[in-house]
Amino acid sequence: EVQLVESGGGLVQAGGSLRLSCAASGFTVVDYAIGWFRRAPGKEREGVSGIRSSSGSTYYADSVMGRFIISSDNAKNTVWLQMNSLKPEDTAVYYCAWRHGDYTNNWLSWDYWGKGTLVTVSS
Repeated sequence: EVQLVESGGGLVQAGGSLRLSCAASGFTVVDYAIGWFRRAPGKEREGVSGIRSSSGSTYYADSVMGRFIISSDNAKNTVWLQMNSLKPEDTAVYYCAWRHGDYTNNWLSWDYWGKGTLVTVSS
């Protein structure tokens, strides 16, 4: 079974940066995607960014485009999300998720989830 462990959340002031990590294990397929989703209080879960292992293709929500950067090391099965120029509206629990194939914004289509890491951006 796929296991995902997120780390790197915390408290940061607006304009600051954080880097989240997602360590994945328990799979042998070579074509998969890892996505970052977030859930803010009172809001729906939303897709933030994703990366496909086979092609390196990356995806970003419009709200984070130009501020967040996703990267990966397939040999280590680890994905990072560098979050820059953070805003108070980025405050949320961030989850990484895994699915076979390509990224999709539809969180219902993802097979495995981490427990999440809290990011709080103060104004």
